[in-house]
Amino acid sequence: MRPPKRPIQVVTTWVRRQPPKVKAFLAVVAGMTALVLLRFIVHDHDNLFVAAEAVHSIGISVLIYKLMKERTCAGLSLKTQELTAMFLAVRLYCSFVMEYDIHTVLDLATLATTLWVIYTIRFKLKSSYMEDKDNFALYYVAAPCAVLALLIHPSTSHNLLNRILWAFCVYLEAVSVLPQLRVMQNTKIVEPFTAHYVFALGVARFLSCAHWVLQVLDTRGHLLVALGYGLWPSMVLISEIVQTFILADFCYYYVKSVFGGQLVLRLPSGVV
Repeated sequence: MRPPKRPIQVVTTWVRRQPPKVKAFLAVVAGMTALVLLRFIVHDHDNLFVAAEAVHSIGISVLIYKLMKERTCAGLSLKTQELTAMFLAVRLYCSFVMEYDIHTVLDLATLATTLWVIYTIRFKLKSSYMEDKDNFALYYVAAPCAVLALLIHPSTSHNLLNRILWAFCVYLEAVSVLPQLRVMQNTKIVEPFTAHYVFALGVARFLSCAHWVLQVLDTRGHLLVALGYGLWPSMVLISEIVQTFILADFCYYYVKSVFGGQLVLRLPSGVV
């Protein structure tokens, strides 16, 4: 006699059988439900942005633990770490010259740990680095972000170069995880620590996106005006939404794997 299926298994099986349009609708409904819950649970929505930075730092800490304990960087994308260091460095510069706050301190800590990860992969654990799998060209990401930043950037009173750099780091952050997703797409099997790290990125991106969306709702759109005029306010929101949806599919399979008791995450074709 077959053991009864867990509720989560029943739900995931039903979701998996649905057509793409239904899956997209369910994802939107789940996202909106989470936003509503956060709006009532978290009274100061600025805390969501701090929480996003903290979760990102936790993800980096998981990477450090993996590198120190297992002495291997297999499955990790060096290029994603380099892109992360790039947008964090640019954002730190902009924070120092434009607005210094708690986010600056968190960014500094995250940048320091990210640089350590890059150093470890490049020099200490180079033999286990899967360079052939980490084949996403950086200029496919950095060049479009730079062009977009030149065209669409804040219209505030700050120096023009600083405004362009700020836009560049916003755009680059939105797509910095693409090389890591390419590595996972090439390997199909994601070991636990890497999966935890990418899931932490997904949670951090969702919290950051929720922060901006709820701030816009709370101010009844006045925040968009404060950000400037033209396309820039819309691009900020679009960037936050894009980086959330890029990782949404992976996060679904991660949660499914965890509830299914699987230590190693196996991704179906076309997931990332």
